[in-house]
Amino acid sequence: MRQLPKREYDPNLLVGLDTSDDAGVYKLTDELAIIQTVDFFTPIVDDPYMFGQIAAANSLSDVYAMGGKPKTVMNILGYPIKSLGPDMLAEILKGAADKVKESEALIVGGHSIDDQEPKFGLSVTGLVHPDKVYKNVGAKPGDALVLTKPIGVGIQTTAIKKEKLTEQQLDKVIETMAELNKMAAELLEDFHPNAVTDVTGFGLLGHASEIAKGSNVSIHVQYSNVPILDGTLTLAEQGVVPGGTKANHKWISDCVEYNHLNQIEQWILCDAVTSGGLLISMPTKEAEQYVKRMHEQGRTDTSIIGKVTEKQDCYLYAT
Repeated sequence: MRQLPKREYDPNLLVGLDTSDDAGVYKLTDELAIIQTVDFFTPIVDDPYMFGQIAAANSLSDVYAMGGKPKTVMNILGYPIKSLGPDMLAEILKGAADKVKESEALIVGGHSIDDQEPKFGLSVTGLVHPDKVYKNVGAKPGDALVLTKPIGVGIQTTAIKKEKLTEQQLDKVIETMAELNKMAAELLEDFHPNAVTDVTGFGLLGHASEIAKGSNVSIHVQYSNVPILDGTLTLAEQGVVPGGTKANHKWISDCVEYNHLNQIEQWILCDAVTSGGLLISMPTKEAEQYVKRMHEQGRTDTSIIGKVTEKQDCYLYAT
């Protein structure tokens, strides 16, 4: 990104390359802004239908994280049609289509290429009021930090490849990744969040660090309050830790203090996530009400995991 030419100033570009945010936002009128995002990746589960669901949920999540509603999507596909055949491809596309329908958006096209390894995702366009855009900056001292989905996804999807997951664990991690952030975003409309992002490849602490740095505050995460998929700790102790998770841990090493957390616990907090939950900095009383409402809707993993303070020596503290 540093090699790109500097853009000319445009007051209608509300969110662009200046911050590490989830999507771009461009103001069309005083009442309407457009959100644009794109994401795709290689299969992380064996079931092609569920891979399509997960890829779609992951791509749609960026629009929810910006406070918007997805409206149109385009499929992005790389696929070895000669070796894998059309039936598996049809299942991938059907899984994505069903998830897009659940989001109330429309598939309007796409693009595909012949590729040695399958890759799939979506380009998503959403709409939002210009004054109601969520950004990953703006967290304020005194805020509580809320997470709406459990972490441990990277460790557990790595365990799938090693055939170390139980059937129950497999069902849970797939369900977690395929779950839209639609409800979490819609319930948030009744509150006043100061910063919002979704937890994906950089892991919980990686995305928390972006909020902290962009807001010039410190974030304190309480490990015992973080929702973690069952079996994640045991898998990590057995050495099932993806390279991306270890890379995340190294990447944020200069801005985090772990206090008494051991290496395994640190890796879990840095675990690379696919289609994770929303990470929200919001006033504490509102956070308590929001979590209660999420629980009433069956989203019982939603938790207050930490707090925001004035900037201290480190951007992140994990205890």
